[in-house]
Amino acid sequence: VQLQAFGGGLVQAGASLRLSCVASGGTFSDYDLGWFRQVPGKEREFVAAINWSGSSTNYADSVKGRFAVSRDNAKNTVYMRMDSLKPEDTAKYYCAATSRSYADTAGRYEHWGQGTQVTVSS
Repeated sequence: VQLQAFGGGLVQAGASLRLSCVASGGTFSDYDLGWFRQVPGKEREFVAAINWSGSSTNYADSVKGRFAVSRDNAKNTVYMRMDSLKPEDTAKYYCAATSRSYADTAGRYEHWGQGTQVTVSS
């Protein structure tokens, strides 16, 4: 499956963004999905994940209560709503897919999108 993420941008602290990730080339509902982020010089960090049906989600403590992940299997798309953005949320955000159950480790995911940059100014 191929993944392509959209929706990043430059915003001020406190603003909101919605990231989208569109999948092609596979059966979307076969995959659990995750969002990760990375800043230069640091390891890729888990942000959020959602299971194949959307009935189960998981979040990093740093974004819990501010970010919300959802999916629309009919549109082959996973979303992540990001509210109350902080400068420390600045990173390149990646969506990823796994044919197994989601996890908070990047190694679980077999397929990755190209990333979309989110920059939050103070």
